Amino acid sequence: MASFTPRSETEAADLLRACASRGETVELIGHGSKRGWGRAVVADHVVDMSALSGITLYEPDELVLSARAGTPMAEIERTLAEHDQSLAFEPMDTGPLFGREPGSGTLGGILLGNISGPRRIKAGAARDHVLGLKGVTGAGTPFKAGGRVVKNVTGYDLSRGIAGSWGTLALVTDITFKVLPRPQTASTLAVLGLPDAAAVEVLCSAMGSSWEVSGAAHIPAGTSALLPADFGLSGQSVALLRVEGFGPSVTYRTAKLIEGLGTSANITVIEEPRSTALWQHLRDALFFAGGETPLWRLSVTPTRAAEMVETIARSARVRHFYDWSGGLVWLEVLDDAADAQSGTIRAAVSAAGGHATLVRGAGRFPDIAAFQPQPPALAALAGRLKHSLDPGGILNPGRMT
Repeated sequence: MASFTPRSETEAADLLRACASRGETVELIGHGSKRGWGRAVVADHVVDMSALSGITLYEPDELVLSARAGTPMAEIERTLAEHDQSLAFEPMDTGPLFGREPGSGTLGGILLGNISGPRRIKAGAARDHVLGLKGVTGAGTPFKAGGRVVKNVTGYDLSRGIAGSWGTLALVTDITFKVLPRPQTASTLAVLGLPDAAAVEVLCSAMGSSWEVSGAAHIPAGTSALLPADFGLSGQSVALLRVEGFGPSVTYRTAKLIEGLGTSANITVIEEPRSTALWQHLRDALFFAGGETPLWRLSVTPTRAAEMVETIARSARVRHFYDWSGGLVWLEVLDDAADAQSGTIRAAVSAAGGHATLVRGAGRFPDIAAFQPQPPALAALAGRLKHSLDPGGILNPGRMT
């Protein structure tokens, strides 16, 4: 196996064109922080994108930033913070889940995984914030999609199609995102002692209110025991509601949420900087950092989430928490099951109308699909897009199986 490190789009195009002509497959990596997510790629060559790095355009007044795909997220976040701006979809740092140092991810990895954090329920996903990109097809042909302004797309939005493709459609070299002002402050309501179903009901009610909640999560007692002691929540089930914005507005909306919850609720308010630290812990799923146990990411209608987890827990020993008002469940399998409890989990998720991804541990279970199998119509559409952009099937083969 050979490793290549292209330093320009031209070098990347020449490399893929040569590989395609010989029928040789390639694995695309940035800094490797998401390499353990899903199925491992078995390819003839590795293409290291880390040399394609650096911010190429940043116009704070226009709320737009462009950078090469291999640019470290730490550099992106540091630059935006200097102007009190951020990527509003709150991208997750996946490195600690796989035993890597924090801050090792790249901008390209965030887009190709369509990876978003707790604020997705308010701000949308990574794909909703990408304005355009440049890349190279699996045949070695450079292309451009979108641009550097919000209203630039006619026809098929290829930038969004590539988001979440995990490098199986194209080698991305440059990306443009819209950015937004960073909230001035934040406050988190912690409602203690609720069982899962009641907690999710509280989260959904708050999200449906007028008080612009930007984070809604629930941590059962067994999982909150893993929280650092600094948060003062260890060992208690806790439903969390985050309110962000200007100071007076946050104070007013927080008070209104407390009023709506009623005097019988056991509530504590977490102020900055602990509020931000707590949501970063949730964003990066640090409860499960550095382990080797199978870790699932389940997406489901929030009102079905607690019932789904209860069904799974009757047959498997698990640890979990809810994000996105219950629409996202991180679930760790603690028992030594031969199939990572795939049959039990996928049956429960299917019954709830959702889908499941085996984030960590797929390499130990070669007979399990790491990503949710697509319905026939959607699989056919994805197949046509794959054939159009990577006709030889040379890019990250096996990654999404």
